[in-house]
Amino acid sequence: MHPDSRGARPDAPDNRAVVLGAGVSGLAAGMVSGAQVFEAESIPGGLCASYYMRPGSAERHFGGAPRAGDYYRFEPGGGHWIFGGEPSTLEMIQDYAHCNRISRRSSVFLHGSNRYIPYPIQENLRYLGAEQATRALAEIRAGNASGRTMQEWLAARFGSSLGDLFFAPFHEAYTAGLYRAIAPQDGFKSPIDLLKIEQGAREGAEPTGYNISFLYPEAGLHALVSELARRATVHYGKRATKIDPEKREISFADGSAVDYRAVVSTLPLHQICALAGIEIDEPTDPYTSVLVLNIGARRGARCPDEHWVYTCGTDAGFHRVGFYSNVDSRFAPEIPGEPRVSIYVEKAYAGGTRLSPQDIAAYASSVIRELRSWEFIGEVDVVDPTWVEVGYTWSWPDSNWRSKAIDALESQGIFPTGRYGRWVFQGIAESIQAGLVAGENLRREVDPSAQS
Repeated sequence: MHPDSRGARPDAPDNRAVVLGAGVSGLAAGMVSGAQVFEAESIPGGLCASYYMRPGSAERHFGGAPRAGDYYRFEPGGGHWIFGGEPSTLEMIQDYAHCNRISRRSSVFLHGSNRYIPYPIQENLRYLGAEQATRALAEIRAGNASGRTMQEWLAARFGSSLGDLFFAPFHEAYTAGLYRAIAPQDGFKSPIDLLKIEQGAREGAEPTGYNISFLYPEAGLHALVSELARRATVHYGKRATKIDPEKREISFADGSAVDYRAVVSTLPLHQICALAGIEIDEPTDPYTSVLVLNIGARRGARCPDEHWVYTCGTDAGFHRVGFYSNVDSRFAPEIPGEPRVSIYVEKAYAGGTRLSPQDIAAYASSVIRELRSWEFIGEVDVVDPTWVEVGYTWSWPDSNWRSKAIDALESQGIFPTGRYGRWVFQGIAESIQAGLVAGENLRREVDPSAQS
């Protein structure tokens, strides 16, 4: 059973139950298990956090909103909106942090022709014009779901018209070129419903996709994360440097160590394997890093009302622009007569890439130039980058690395969970849900007599 908003479970009967990572999955696991949670950083939430910056300042203020209203609100990993999840998990989220439900506004932005095509593009072909829509529809009708790689799969499903226009260049940027070699996955992000596609070629179609609507806390993600953290026992500044499965001991960068009987790990799967000295007899599945650039600026004359737009073929190489302040106006300061906008911009890099401060500064300048040329923004108040080492996870065709890695870890009492621990795509609600289940399992692992 999931805990309710009245509080967490009592302390675990065996204090050698450990959770690594205080993102939302780790906090949920610690909350229901009573296990100690060890977090490398000084704050909870991981990428799912809120912070504030004032114009002209480089200082991040985490926690609740400052009293003065001249600030921008951002998130380290770009916009994290709450979609999906079981009703009980969503009810718990609402109990912990009052959320607004928001209907998605998202488009593909073809900047060369200044056209916006509602997402998903394949269900809004009429925006392409009659000739192009007819050709694209015929190619989709003739398509199939074959293909060993993501590139082959996209081409087989959508054909060359939509492929050349959007799918190929977008996925080239989104996967940092990996789409030519990785297996197809996350098909729900590019849905095929022929009846809706045919309808959308003629007239308006009902919105579809995995995030038609989403929740967002009125007071920002901090409100949710702080409530999860309050119900767990979290130790900050504890970066794990080694796990000894034989001794059942975790060492930290500060020289301390802790014994364990069972561990729930939310660390990226390849990292926890390395810490535990576990080698898998096939190539490690790949990942992409993401540079998230948060920008606070004067709102441009052609700034869209979308919550985010997908784009491709940009000079700076980014693939998504999100508009925090279109989701909630409290992301930007209120300045009479001078409307502001809070934006995040995402660019993907192959895993293992390293950027210098000079590289990041040059990229930020190129993004600002491009967004200003589109008239999305005017004068810039704040520019703040975050490097997300593991942003998106992928798989090689026919790979068994993920399942072998999880099995090998679990045999040593280390149980991966969460988006990066399990090497899957999932949102906040599903990540919390995964943490709740992992926490219940952890309780039973250290105390078989424990009842859920």
